[in-house]
Amino acid sequence: MSWRPQYRSSKFRNVYGKVASREHCFDGVPITKNVHDNHFCAVNARFLAIVTESAGGGSFLVIPLEQTGRIEPNYPKVCGHQGNVLDIKWNPFIENIIASCSEDTSVRIWEIPEGGLKRNMTEAVLELYGHSRRVGLVEWHPTTNNILFSAGYDYKVLIWNLDIGEPVKMIDCHTDVILCMSFNTDGSLLATTCKDKKLRVVEPRSGRVLQEASCKNHRVNRVVFLGSTKRLLTTGVSRWNTRQIALWDQEDLSMPLIEEEIDGLSGLLFPFYDADTHMLYLAGKGDGNIRYYEIGSEKPYLSYLMEFRSPAPQKGLGVMPKHGLDVSACEVFRFYKLVTLKGLIEPISMIVPRRSETYQEDIYPMTPGTEPALTPDEWLSGVNRDPILMSLKEGYKRTSKIVFKAPVKEKKSVVVNGIDLLENVPPRTENELLRMFFRQQDEIRRLKDELSQKDIRIRQLQLELKNLRNSPKNN
Repeated sequence: MSWRPQYRSSKFRNVYGKVASREHCFDGVPITKNVHDNHFCAVNARFLAIVTESAGGGSFLVIPLEQTGRIEPNYPKVCGHQGNVLDIKWNPFIENIIASCSEDTSVRIWEIPEGGLKRNMTEAVLELYGHSRRVGLVEWHPTTNNILFSAGYDYKVLIWNLDIGEPVKMIDCHTDVILCMSFNTDGSLLATTCKDKKLRVVEPRSGRVLQEASCKNHRVNRVVFLGSTKRLLTTGVSRWNTRQIALWDQEDLSMPLIEEEIDGLSGLLFPFYDADTHMLYLAGKGDGNIRYYEIGSEKPYLSYLMEFRSPAPQKGLGVMPKHGLDVSACEVFRFYKLVTLKGLIEPISMIVPRRSETYQEDIYPMTPGTEPALTPDEWLSGVNRDPILMSLKEGYKRTSKIVFKAPVKEKKSVVVNGIDLLENVPPRTENELLRMFFRQQDEIRRLKDELSQKDIRIRQLQLELKNLRNSPKNN
């Protein structure tokens, strides 16, 4: 009997990536040169937001999706932060509300006018102060309206209730900088990766660590919950410095279910999971390619499908929510790729090739919609509820009727769990100490240069005075 290869039957085996034509890209965008490991990009069904390079503070652009083509250099910006913007995220339930965090230790909530910006926006509808160091990550709760999570370089995760504009909970179980946060489907669990090489599954309302993995062989960088499968996927680096992915059981992190080496490149691997199609996308920072896999419930769990290739390296990727996709073209995922060298934002559509032009129900199941399942008070009281689902067949262009109302608040001390967050400052990280050391060295060199210049000037004056005294007129 002759050997035959084992082929898996999958409707996504021939998914391919299609790059938008140049006139449907966003050109001339001064993308930030910051090396922080974030995407610097956020997108929803109406707007595209990109963190930009700017002097004297942090700023980002907000561009309506239909306004493609070349972006003018003087295009209006959101520019209220005093430090570099490190992360931006759109509210999943209110399409004109975006959260940003910055090196200036603040988190800010912005309300984008209908039709986009006409002038620079400097006033946020809400300013949130609770971190004592720069804030690197923000995440909206997936099922609850007006609940926002922020992770700072003070090793704390703060949970903000935007109805009152205050932090209501604090997760204080990390011993180093938090690298990534991910929620499960109903938002009852939070997975984090940390610079202390540990993967944690946390109950966010109590701050209790349910599971913890010390990843010695697999140094974790990014984590993502795989929908309702009760599994986690992490990307990181093996002990031989090769890029690696690992699959975990969320209820037992003692050992990964599988570990798989990807390649020997050095760029960070960003994972993206589509719970509707059970597809996993891996995109490397500085790479031009995007690999995609199908996740199964049985071994080997991961099945490689194909790879999208491009010569242009990506700095980050924004992902369009499901209700913003073009279902008539059988589009199941859409990336917005940041190409820094060209100042270009390039949409990439992942398409299932189908001949029929009718709605394909098998690739578009019911998906989380734009209506929140819970209020902040319900979630904080301990209620968990799955997201409210919507069909992409008829309701995918429906806009949410929820309106954001910012609370009136005064600046004061921020006390959570009996601790004043602005006073309780953790020890500085090694990178912060190095930056302080180099700044002090630069200041010392500057002062020495000033002193040497003054010494030279004093000697010149002394010489001039001596010459004057010895001149014939004085004799």
